[in-house]
Amino acid sequence: MLASELRLRGLEVVQTREPGGTALGKCIRTVLLDAQMEVDPLAELLLFAADRAQHVRRLLRPAIESGSVVLSDRYADATAAYQGAGRAFTPELIAKVIEIATEGLKPDLTLVFDLSVAECLARTERRTDGENKTDRLDAEDAAFHTRVREAYLQLASNEPDRVRIVDATGSVNEIHNRVLEVVIPFLEKQNPEARSQKSE
Repeated sequence: MLASELRLRGLEVVQTREPGGTALGKCIRTVLLDAQMEVDPLAELLLFAADRAQHVRRLLRPAIESGSVVLSDRYADATAAYQGAGRAFTPELIAKVIEIATEGLKPDLTLVFDLSVAECLARTERRTDGENKTDRLDAEDAAFHTRVREAYLQLASNEPDRVRIVDATGSVNEIHNRVLEVVIPFLEKQNPEARSQKSE
């Protein structure tokens, strides 16, 4: 929905995700999210890093250099939250792995869709119809997801200009409108043409 809105404003938009934004990433995603696959926490961290390194070099940097707006479903902050807080790797190790994989590439804006852990788990249950369709990370217990959520909220507190919290309660349209209230003013500040193209 955000990509569609930005394209209406005349912007070139690249939509992607981690893991899985490249052909190699899709293979890594299959392994990482398979609930039946046993993956050691260190191997998990390094697989996410491998996916990200490929993503940065083969997709993100070329898209940015061409002038596109890149919308990525997850990026390096997810490693800090899931493998750092969730898996309890040290901040120093997480920072080093992120730096190697990203080569210092940071997003201009990060949206954290915030929801209580209880509601998050309930939504996962509804999405999967109670069947065993959850991925490895969805299947973690409430304590794990609480650590992850707290890490994201701490990131937003530490970097309020870059990381914005979006209330993820309510309908899809309500959440979309909250996203627009953050993203559109941000982009108009970065690129005044976005405003003028919309008004033409």
